[in-house]
Amino acid sequence: MSKLVWDQVGEKTYETGTKKGVLYLIDKTTKEYSKGVAWNGLTAVSENPSGAEATALWADDIKYLNLYSTETFGATVEAYTYPDEFAECDGSAEIAPGVMAGQQSRKAFGMSYRTNVGSDADADLGYKLHLIYGATASPSEKAYTTVNDSPEAITFSWEATTTPILIDGLIKPVAELEIDSTVATASKLKVLEAALYGAEEFSATSTYAVGDIVEYSNKIYQCTTAISTAAAWDAAKWNKVSDTVVPYLPLPSEVK
Repeated sequence: MSKLVWDQVGEKTYETGTKKGVLYLIDKTTKEYSKGVAWNGLTAVSENPSGAEATALWADDIKYLNLYSTETFGATVEAYTYPDEFAECDGSAEIAPGVMAGQQSRKAFGMSYRTNVGSDADADLGYKLHLIYGATASPSEKAYTTVNDSPEAITFSWEATTTPILIDGLIKPVAELEIDSTVATASKLKVLEAALYGAEEFSATSTYAVGDIVEYSNKIYQCTTAISTAAAWDAAKWNKVSDTVVPYLPLPSEVK
């Protein structure tokens, strides 16, 4: 067995940033997280797991074992603004053009965001995708203050709790998935990102590498044979990976 070595070049990794936020509403008919919309102005997502607290059992005058409470997942979302579609998740309803009523029912939602992974040798080593399911936002303070000689934009903040959902292969339901681009299969990761963000339409004036994703004829395809010379659509060089072109949040069982 080799001796342990610390802090070697390229092994000092870190995670930073929050970007590419997307909000997904739940379709009333299909019960799926469909119609993803970009969340501009997202500044922070703080993951707040709780639970898993130990309760000690005693027997024979000694500590017998620990029983642990169920773990739950929550998050604090901060942003300078939010998509119009988030209003109904924040307890608001439009009763007339431009007129919003508060204190309404809050709708559950899903979201995704991306963080960067770097190291001492490569600041752009990779990234992680974070997927959140079954979230419900709690009422939060909105502090409006006068403009002064040190102006600041209002930062909105929401505390979100989640209801986990089942995933094949795991005993317990989950409310959050994390996908590491430095470990995940590249071709599968591209398919997942096409689901989360959508894909560009196929262009007969572009070239494509194996694994590239495009939208064509209202379907999503992945390139199986490199196209080094721009040409018209050739079905033999593409593999259909989805019938859905609208950005959506895949369920955990689809991400495996």
